[in-house]
Amino acid sequence: MAKIKKPQAFPKPPSYKLLITNSQRAIVISLPSAKEVICFLLNQIKANEMAVHFVGKAKIADLHAQYFDDPSPTDCITFPYDDPHFLGEIFVCPKVAEEYIAKHGGDLGEEITLYIVHGFIHLLGYEDTTPRARKEMRKQEKKWMNTLAKKRLVVKII
Repeated sequence: MAKIKKPQAFPKPPSYKLLITNSQRAIVISLPSAKEVICFLLNQIKANEMAVHFVGKAKIADLHAQYFDDPSPTDCITFPYDDPHFLGEIFVCPKVAEEYIAKHGGDLGEEITLYIVHGFIHLLGYEDTTPRARKEMRKQEKKWMNTLAKKRLVVKII
């Protein structure tokens, strides 16, 4: 009697508990493309939960004032959680990205992707409060952005 070969077992894909909200209306973002970027990042570190909020300038300025005593709008703000699975929350302001691109050039989708990566790196424990820490943060940003570029993952603007 012939032996029946068992089918190859594949690992179960990770189940992501990802919250993405978009309360801003200035920039039309492809949320599925943002989800692809975020899920890829999470998969690389074996985490599976995070929240990303796209907000307007007023909201990001309110958060900046409330938690960092600075009422100016900023690109992104992170809130890490002390939980082994839920990394935390990232608030991203696409309008700040648009204004940056208008002054310095570049691609708006890539700039918004960079803000997500920057927040993600903060959630991993990196800081940018000293020159040395900023240098390491930029190195990490470049590494993650290059990895995303190789996979052709970027937040798309509609």
